[in-house]
Amino acid sequence: MVIFGSAYPVGKLILNTSLPPMLMASIRMGVVFICLIPFFKFKIPEKKYLLPLLGFSLCMGTGVFLFMNLALKEATIVSPIIIGAQLSIPFAILISSIFLGEKISLQKWSLVFLAFIGIVLIGYDPNLKGEILALFYTILMALSYALSQVFSRYLKKLDVKLTNTYMAVTGCISLLIFSIFAEGNSLYHFQNINFITWLLILHSAILVSLVAHMSMFYLYKFYPVGQVMPFYSLFPIFGIIQTYFIFSEIPPLLTVIGGVIILGSVYSLQKIK
Repeated sequence: MVIFGSAYPVGKLILNTSLPPMLMASIRMGVVFICLIPFFKFKIPEKKYLLPLLGFSLCMGTGVFLFMNLALKEATIVSPIIIGAQLSIPFAILISSIFLGEKISLQKWSLVFLAFIGIVLIGYDPNLKGEILALFYTILMALSYALSQVFSRYLKKLDVKLTNTYMAVTGCISLLIFSIFAEGNSLYHFQNINFITWLLILHSAILVSLVAHMSMFYLYKFYPVGQVMPFYSLFPIFGIIQTYFIFSEIPPLLTVIGGVIILGSVYSLQKIK
Protein backbone atom coordinates (compact mmCIF):
# COMPACT_ATOMS: atom_id res chain seq x y z
CA MET A 1 0.00 0.00 0.00
CA VAL A 2 3.00 2.29 0.52
CA ILE A 3 3.88 1.73 -3.14
CA PHE A 4 0.29 2.40 -4.24
CA GLY A 5 0.35 5.66 -2.28
CA SER A 6 3.52 6.81 -4.03
CA ALA A 7 1.87 6.59 -7.45
CA TYR A 8 0.12 9.95 -7.08
CA PRO A 9 2.88 12.28 -5.85
CA VAL A 10 5.36 10.60 -8.22
CA GLY A 11 2.88 10.95 -11.09
CA LYS A 12 2.46 14.65 -10.30
CA LEU A 13 6.24 15.12 -10.28
CA ILE A 14 6.45 13.53 -13.74
CA LEU A 15 3.65 15.66 -15.17
CA ASN A 16 5.19 18.81 -13.69
CA THR A 17 8.01 18.33 -16.21
CA SER A 18 5.49 19.16 -18.98
CA LEU A 19 5.36 15.57 -20.23
CA PRO A 20 1.83 15.14 -21.70
CA PRO A 21 -0.39 12.90 -19.53
CA MET A 22 -1.50 10.49 -22.27
CA LEU A 23 2.05 10.04 -23.56
CA MET A 24 3.31 9.49 -20.02
CA ALA A 25 0.67 6.79 -19.47
CA SER A 26 1.58 5.14 -22.79
CA ILE A 27 5.27 5.07 -21.89
CA ARG A 28 4.46 3.61 -18.48
CA MET A 29 2.46 0.80 -20.08
CA GLY A 30 5.24 0.29 -22.63
CA VAL A 31 7.78 -0.21 -19.84
CA VAL A 32 5.45 -2.70 -18.14
CA PHE A 33 5.10 -4.62 -21.43
CA ILE A 34 8.88 -4.74 -21.96
CA CYS A 35 9.44 -6.01 -18.41
CA LEU A 36 6.88 -8.78 -18.88
CA ILE A 37 8.16 -10.03 -22.26
CA PRO A 38 10.77 -12.46 -20.74
CA PHE A 39 8.02 -14.12 -18.69
CA PHE A 40 5.36 -14.12 -21.40
CA LYS A 41 4.53 -17.18 -23.49
CA PHE A 42 2.35 -15.99 -26.33
CA LYS A 43 -0.92 -17.79 -26.71
CA ILE A 44 -4.49 -16.83 -27.50
CA PRO A 45 -6.73 -17.51 -24.50
CA GLU A 46 -9.88 -19.59 -24.80
CA LYS A 47 -12.83 -17.83 -26.39
CA LYS A 48 -14.68 -17.46 -23.08
CA TYR A 49 -11.83 -15.30 -21.73
CA LEU A 50 -11.50 -12.93 -24.70
CA LEU A 51 -14.23 -10.42 -23.80
CA PRO A 52 -13.31 -10.19 -20.08
CA LEU A 53 -9.64 -9.87 -21.07
CA LEU A 54 -10.44 -7.05 -23.46
CA GLY A 55 -12.57 -5.34 -20.82
CA PHE A 56 -9.83 -5.72 -18.22
CA SER A 57 -7.14 -4.45 -20.60
CA LEU A 58 -9.13 -1.38 -21.66
CA CYS A 59 -10.32 -0.50 -18.16
CA MET A 60 -6.98 -0.99 -16.42
CA GLY A 61 -4.39 -0.39 -19.14
CA THR A 62 -6.16 2.53 -20.78
CA GLY A 63 -8.90 3.93 -18.53
CA VAL A 64 -7.19 3.98 -15.14
CA PHE A 65 -3.92 5.56 -16.26
CA LEU A 66 -5.57 7.91 -18.74
CA PHE A 67 -7.92 9.43 -16.16
CA MET A 68 -5.36 9.29 -13.35
CA ASN A 69 -2.87 11.34 -15.35
CA LEU A 70 -5.51 13.76 -16.58
CA ALA A 71 -6.64 14.27 -12.98
CA LEU A 72 -3.08 14.87 -11.76
CA LYS A 73 -2.40 17.23 -14.65
CA GLU A 74 -5.46 19.34 -13.80
CA ALA A 75 -4.97 19.22 -10.03
CA THR A 76 -3.08 21.80 -8.01
CA ILE A 77 -3.73 19.83 -4.81
CA VAL A 78 -2.96 16.11 -4.96
CA SER A 79 -4.59 14.83 -1.76
CA PRO A 80 -8.23 15.05 -3.02
CA ILE A 81 -7.21 12.88 -5.99
CA ILE A 82 -5.71 10.30 -3.64
CA ILE A 83 -8.81 10.28 -1.45
CA GLY A 84 -11.22 10.27 -4.41
CA ALA A 85 -9.53 7.16 -5.80
CA GLN A 86 -11.10 5.31 -2.87
CA LEU A 87 -14.42 5.41 -4.71
CA SER A 88 -13.12 2.39 -6.60
CA ILE A 89 -14.06 0.29 -3.56
CA PRO A 90 -17.79 1.13 -3.41
CA PHE A 91 -17.83 1.05 -7.22
CA ALA A 92 -16.29 -2.44 -7.17
CA ILE A 93 -18.81 -3.68 -4.62
CA LEU A 94 -21.73 -2.36 -6.66
CA ILE A 95 -20.40 -3.75 -9.94
CA SER A 96 -19.50 -7.13 -8.42
CA SER A 97 -23.07 -7.35 -7.17
CA ILE A 98 -24.38 -6.82 -10.70
CA PHE A 99 -21.93 -8.99 -12.64
CA LEU A 100 -20.81 -11.57 -10.09
CA GLY A 101 -24.04 -11.90 -8.14
CA GLU A 102 -22.47 -10.89 -4.83
CA LYS A 103 -25.22 -9.76 -2.46
CA ILE A 104 -25.22 -6.28 -0.96
CA SER A 105 -26.97 -5.77 2.36
CA LEU A 106 -28.84 -2.60 3.33
CA GLN A 107 -25.93 -1.72 5.59
CA LYS A 108 -23.50 -1.95 2.68
CA TRP A 109 -25.79 0.18 0.50
CA SER A 110 -25.79 2.83 3.24
CA LEU A 111 -22.01 2.85 3.48
CA VAL A 112 -21.59 3.01 -0.29
CA PHE A 113 -23.96 5.98 -0.38
CA LEU A 114 -22.04 7.61 2.48
CA ALA A 115 -18.78 7.23 0.57
CA PHE A 116 -20.24 9.16 -2.35
CA ILE A 117 -21.45 11.84 0.07
CA GLY A 118 -17.81 12.21 1.11
CA ILE A 119 -16.65 12.94 -2.44
CA VAL A 120 -19.50 15.46 -2.85
CA LEU A 121 -18.24 17.30 0.25
CA ILE A 122 -14.75 17.39 -1.22
CA GLY A 123 -16.21 18.78 -4.45
CA TYR A 124 -17.84 21.63 -2.51
CA ASP A 125 -14.64 22.59 -0.71
CA PRO A 126 -14.17 26.32 -1.55
CA ASN A 127 -10.42 25.73 -1.73
CA LEU A 128 -11.00 23.33 -4.62
CA LYS A 129 -13.10 25.55 -6.90
CA GLY A 130 -10.64 25.03 -9.73
CA GLU A 131 -10.32 21.29 -9.10
CA ILE A 132 -13.76 20.11 -10.27
CA LEU A 133 -12.47 18.73 -13.58
CA ALA A 134 -9.68 16.92 -11.72
CA LEU A 135 -12.25 15.37 -9.36
CA PHE A 136 -14.39 14.33 -12.34
CA TYR A 137 -11.40 12.55 -13.89
CA THR A 138 -10.74 10.95 -10.50
CA ILE A 139 -14.25 9.49 -10.40
CA LEU A 140 -13.76 8.06 -13.91
CA MET A 141 -10.42 6.62 -12.80
CA ALA A 142 -12.04 4.98 -9.78
CA LEU A 143 -14.82 3.54 -11.93
CA SER A 144 -12.29 2.18 -14.44
CA TYR A 145 -10.26 0.58 -11.65
CA ALA A 146 -13.34 -1.00 -10.12
CA LEU A 147 -14.39 -2.42 -13.49
CA SER A 148 -10.93 -3.86 -14.03
CA GLN A 149 -11.10 -5.65 -10.68
CA VAL A 150 -14.44 -7.21 -11.56
CA PHE A 151 -13.26 -8.26 -15.03
CA SER A 152 -10.18 -9.84 -13.43
CA ARG A 153 -12.45 -12.19 -11.47
CA TYR A 154 -13.46 -13.79 -14.77
CA LEU A 155 -9.77 -14.28 -15.57
CA LYS A 156 -8.71 -16.00 -12.35
CA LYS A 157 -7.72 -19.20 -14.17
CA LEU A 158 -5.36 -17.30 -16.47
CA ASP A 159 -1.78 -16.57 -15.49
CA VAL A 160 -1.37 -13.07 -14.03
CA LYS A 161 1.61 -12.39 -16.30
CA LEU A 162 -0.49 -13.24 -19.35
CA THR A 163 -3.37 -10.92 -18.43
CA ASN A 164 -1.05 -8.07 -17.50
CA THR A 165 0.98 -8.40 -20.69
CA TYR A 166 -2.18 -8.06 -22.77
CA MET A 167 -3.24 -5.17 -20.54
CA ALA A 168 0.09 -3.40 -20.97
CA VAL A 169 0.27 -3.69 -24.76
CA THR A 170 -3.39 -2.63 -25.10
CA GLY A 171 -2.83 0.38 -22.87
CA CYS A 172 0.44 1.35 -24.54
CA ILE A 173 -0.97 1.30 -28.07
CA SER A 174 -4.34 2.90 -27.31
CA LEU A 175 -2.83 5.66 -25.16
CA LEU A 176 -0.15 6.38 -27.76
CA ILE A 177 -2.86 6.79 -30.41
CA PHE A 178 -4.78 9.14 -28.11
CA SER A 179 -1.58 11.10 -27.44
CA ILE A 180 -0.69 11.47 -31.11
CA PHE A 181 -4.11 12.83 -32.04
CA ALA A 182 -5.04 14.74 -28.86
CA GLU A 183 -1.67 16.01 -27.60
CA GLY A 184 0.58 16.09 -30.65
CA ASN A 185 4.39 16.29 -30.87
CA SER A 186 4.66 12.92 -29.11
CA LEU A 187 8.09 12.11 -30.57
CA TYR A 188 9.45 15.51 -29.54
CA HIS A 189 8.24 15.11 -25.96
CA PHE A 190 9.58 11.53 -25.81
CA GLN A 191 13.04 12.60 -26.96
CA ASN A 192 13.18 15.37 -24.34
CA ILE A 193 12.50 13.22 -21.27
CA ASN A 194 15.35 13.77 -18.82
CA PHE A 195 17.10 11.15 -16.67
CA ILE A 196 15.27 11.97 -13.41
CA THR A 197 11.91 11.77 -15.16
CA TRP A 198 12.83 8.38 -16.58
CA LEU A 199 13.64 7.16 -13.07
CA LEU A 200 10.23 8.35 -11.87
CA ILE A 201 8.52 6.65 -14.81
CA LEU A 202 10.38 3.41 -14.05
CA HIS A 203 9.18 3.66 -10.44
CA SER A 204 5.59 4.04 -11.61
CA ALA A 205 5.86 1.21 -14.13
CA ILE A 206 7.90 -1.37 -12.24
CA LEU A 207 7.07 -0.85 -8.58
CA VAL A 208 3.50 0.40 -8.86
CA SER A 209 2.15 -1.32 -11.99
CA LEU A 210 4.11 -4.56 -11.77
CA VAL A 211 4.82 -5.22 -8.10
CA ALA A 212 1.78 -3.61 -6.45
CA HIS A 213 -0.97 -4.10 -9.04
CA MET A 214 0.01 -7.62 -10.05
CA SER A 215 0.08 -8.62 -6.40
CA MET A 216 -3.52 -7.41 -6.10
CA PHE A 217 -4.62 -9.26 -9.23
CA TYR A 218 -2.93 -12.43 -7.98
CA LEU A 219 -5.07 -12.31 -4.84
CA TYR A 220 -8.26 -12.30 -6.92
CA LYS A 221 -7.47 -15.87 -7.90
CA PHE A 222 -8.21 -16.94 -4.34
CA TYR A 223 -10.40 -14.26 -2.71
CA PRO A 224 -13.62 -12.37 -3.63
CA VAL A 225 -13.36 -8.79 -4.90
CA GLY A 226 -15.15 -7.49 -1.82
CA GLN A 227 -12.56 -9.12 0.44
CA VAL A 228 -9.45 -7.96 -1.39
CA MET A 229 -10.42 -4.42 -2.36
CA PRO A 230 -10.80 -3.02 1.20
CA PHE A 231 -7.08 -3.44 1.81
CA TYR A 232 -6.66 -0.98 -1.05
CA SER A 233 -8.15 1.59 1.34
CA LEU A 234 -4.86 1.80 3.23
CA PHE A 235 -2.95 3.55 0.45
CA PRO A 236 -4.40 7.11 0.87
CA ILE A 237 -2.79 7.40 4.30
CA PHE A 238 0.64 6.68 2.85
CA GLY A 239 -0.06 8.74 -0.27
CA ILE A 240 -1.06 11.86 1.69
CA ILE A 241 1.99 11.51 3.96
CA GLN A 242 4.26 11.31 0.92
CA THR A 243 2.46 14.24 -0.69
CA TYR A 244 3.11 16.31 2.45
CA PHE A 245 6.84 15.59 2.37
CA ILE A 246 7.19 16.12 -1.39
CA PHE A 247 4.93 19.14 -1.93
CA SER A 248 4.45 20.40 1.67
CA GLU A 249 0.74 19.98 0.96
CA ILE A 250 -1.83 20.06 3.77
CA PRO A 251 -5.39 19.02 2.71
CA PRO A 252 -8.12 21.69 3.21
CA LEU A 253 -10.53 21.16 6.13
CA LEU A 254 -13.57 20.14 4.07
CA THR A 255 -11.38 17.74 2.11
CA VAL A 256 -10.25 16.18 5.39
CA ILE A 257 -13.87 15.81 6.54
CA GLY A 258 -14.92 14.27 3.21
CA GLY A 259 -11.85 12.05 3.29
CA VAL A 260 -12.65 10.81 6.77
CA ILE A 261 -16.20 9.97 5.65
CA ILE A 262 -14.92 8.08 2.60
CA LEU A 263 -12.19 6.20 4.46
CA GLY A 264 -14.53 5.47 7.37
CA SER A 265 -17.16 4.11 4.99
CA VAL A 266 -14.61 1.94 3.23
CA TYR A 267 -13.19 0.68 6.52
CA SER A 268 -16.70 -0.24 7.67
CA LEU A 269 -17.42 -1.97 4.35
CA GLN A 270 -14.47 -4.29 4.89
CA LYS A 271 -15.82 -5.26 8.29
CA ILE A 272 -19.10 -6.49 6.82
CA LYS A 273 -19.01 -10.08 5.61
